[in-house]
Amino acid sequence: MDDDSSLQTLLVGIDAACDRVLEPLFANDDVPTLESLYEDGASGALESQIPPWTASAWPSMYTGKNPGKHGVFGFLSFDGYDWDVVNASDVREPSLWELLSEHDIASVVVNVPVTHPPREFSGALIPGYTAPEDPTCHPDGLLADVRDELGEYRVYPDEDADDLASASSDCVRMRGEAFRYLADRFDPEFGFLEFQVTDSIFHKEPENDAAIRAIYRELDRQVASVLETHDPDTVIVASDHGMGPYAGHEFRANEHLRREGYVETKDGGEGMPTWATVRDDALKAGEETTRRDPGLPERSMAAAASVGLTSQRLGAALERLGLAGLVAAVVPSGLVSAGATQVDFPNSQAYVRSRIELGVRLNLEGREPNGQVPQAEYEAVRTQVIDALRSVRTPDGEPVFEAVRPREEFFHGPESEHAVDIVTIPADFEHFLSATLREEQFGPPSEPWNHKLEGTVAVAGAGVDRAAGVASAHLFDVAPTVLATLGVPADERMDGAVLPCVEPSGKATYDRRDDGEVVETADEGVEQRLADLGYLE
Repeated sequence: MDDDSSLQTLLVGIDAACDRVLEPLFANDDVPTLESLYEDGASGALESQIPPWTASAWPSMYTGKNPGKHGVFGFLSFDGYDWDVVNASDVREPSLWELLSEHDIASVVVNVPVTHPPREFSGALIPGYTAPEDPTCHPDGLLADVRDELGEYRVYPDEDADDLASASSDCVRMRGEAFRYLADRFDPEFGFLEFQVTDSIFHKEPENDAAIRAIYRELDRQVASVLETHDPDTVIVASDHGMGPYAGHEFRANEHLRREGYVETKDGGEGMPTWATVRDDALKAGEETTRRDPGLPERSMAAAASVGLTSQRLGAALERLGLAGLVAAVVPSGLVSAGATQVDFPNSQAYVRSRIELGVRLNLEGREPNGQVPQAEYEAVRTQVIDALRSVRTPDGEPVFEAVRPREEFFHGPESEHAVDIVTIPADFEHFLSATLREEQFGPPSEPWNHKLEGTVAVAGAGVDRAAGVASAHLFDVAPTVLATLGVPADERMDGAVLPCVEPSGKATYDRRDDGEVVETADEGVEQRLADLGYLE
């Protein structure tokens, strides 16, 4: 142990951790360090936010505010019908480490999603998910120092590795090694160490118990090593959401909206850019742009689609022959997209733009470049769409949605205008929502496992009142709780509260971060990884 370490509070972020995932690991004694934190501290379920997905949930955790305040609602940001991958410049509220810096408290932050490019603060930061593989770190030049010290550091698992478990475990090891090196170098009072492959393994190989156990065992070793070398006073373990099987149906919302008369379509042509197109063409070719010209095969597919021979019809025929999976494995998705029936966004009234936003956007006149819904009819059209979705039943006769409500019931703050207009929450998160167009409205879930609303939290340390517990903990409560463990007042605009097991430190006023320029994402490789995990269609 480093007796001179100044680390007071360590926040361990475990993407997708929840009771369903942790309990078998505890039972098999796979993660003794994590288990001891849960046994010795106050712990319980941690309710996530809407939407409970990585790109929006982590900013909510590290700001303590809902997306209507910080401004990130999913993996995409929209400007009219154009889009970009979100990054830290889209986050319009101060992070934990920025608030601490205002109190002359240093932090080391490793692998937290949506932290690239980093803003100035006291300490060090290596960005996580949505950053490029060679991200800008804080301070500048830090990544080269880390790689010189450790020999290797990757933001994402090696995509060429034969063994996913080994490649993912390597990333976990690098997180811990980098954190310990930076903690030694910068001597922080606060540390934030995040592990993301605990989520991605369930998107790729949810039934691979050996890989899941290997990843978590390595995670446990790294956390144990940090605790041994730096001995923080307080340790908080928190996840952004849960994970579990989807036992329901895939609901293709845009197909339903098309039948209801809200979505217009076009056969063939470039249409709106799709993530699959970007992944298979621009990114695998090493291009940084998402704008591209279709080649001869795509133009041929587009021509075929224009006379009715669409990808959807070909796909349905292949499914009947049992060949869809084989063909999908070898046909570039850009080719499929070029021949597909696509949502004609500029000429539609309402549509799902990105499925993980959990909602429907209206093509509003005066807001979108080619708005189809007059301002005076906004509420009437929104109510009609809400009614149309509330009435949807699965082939089994069960409601698809637990709730279909106006956005203002979930989001509040100056960024709420960038949210979907209608929020759609699947019943028990058992149904997989899709933005794709198919001949059928329902099908089997594209992914057998996906995100659930209930994550997990544990707070351990000498100053933690275990008996007080964590009550009905929410994702927004993590940030004010961290600040309280360091004796720093919470931001009065935070939506969360200090968990009962920790003594509050009052509230203060802090400035928003809405005066900076939003920069474009350096997106080489980022979209491919998001699409490969099923986050983007």
